[in-house]
Amino acid sequence: MPSLKEIRTRIASVESTQKITSAMKLVSAAKLRRAQHAIFNLRPYSHKLNEILQNLAGDISDENPLFVARNPENVVLIAITSNRGLCGAFNSNVIKETHRIIHDNYKKQRAEKKLKLICIGKKAVEQLSKSYEVMFAHETLLDAPHFEDVAKIVSGLIDDFCSKKIDKIAIIYNRFVNPATQKITVENFLPVVKTEEKSSKKITNANFIYEPNQEDLVNELIPKILKIQLYKTILDSVAAEHGARMTAMAKATDNAIEILRELKLKYNNARQAVITNELNEIESGAEALKN
Repeated sequence: MPSLKEIRTRIASVESTQKITSAMKLVSAAKLRRAQHAIFNLRPYSHKLNEILQNLAGDISDENPLFVARNPENVVLIAITSNRGLCGAFNSNVIKETHRIIHDNYKKQRAEKKLKLICIGKKAVEQLSKSYEVMFAHETLLDAPHFEDVAKIVSGLIDDFCSKKIDKIAIIYNRFVNPATQKITVENFLPVVKTEEKSSKKITNANFIYEPNQEDLVNELIPKILKIQLYKTILDSVAAEHGARMTAMAKATDNAIEILRELKLKYNNARQAVITNELNEIESGAEALKN
């Protein structure tokens, strides 16, 4: 059995860890409320913009270069993780999914060095840069996501796609479902894909008058929608990160409470054993003196 000093030291260590995990849980819960509010407000706007684009696209989408699907020779994957750990499997899920997608779909591009990554988050840079070429990385973007910073990134990607330097772009991230659930998601970014809607839900454009014309509206909307899409995925990932960290810290706090309960039981048993041993020694000494 460990000595009383060893058990006391371990109890103090676990209590200190419990205070830290409890504080981190509260901080993550506060940050989660703000991030959750931001993503829930942005999602309906993003979905409505996409719906408008699909209704406007019609037959003119074939004329827009952002709708043109080419043979994916040059591929860019955007991996979004976090800058810090202690959030369970949040980062490892994105890393594993990125490896899987490349292994299943882009072996040839990787061998020919035509596969590049954009890493948003320190953990993605640390893990993925060991195996793949990183086009560029953004670590500070997650601390305070601003639409203007995201818009600059998207503008550069659109220019590279239109000039045929890039043939396909996809995003890999954790989508926020609820504080305890994050769903690993792969979204197509470019080229823009038209969704086939059911005839009952399809809106006819015959009764609409467009000013300016339909083609100009589509050309104006697409860059804005792409910027909103990437901004939304970053906010989704930030909310999912705080949810994952809050859940992980709550579990760590609960584990610390259980460990403390067991350690205090051991401490009491060890102290009782020491007291019993001392009483036995006193009794033995008394018997020896009598004899």
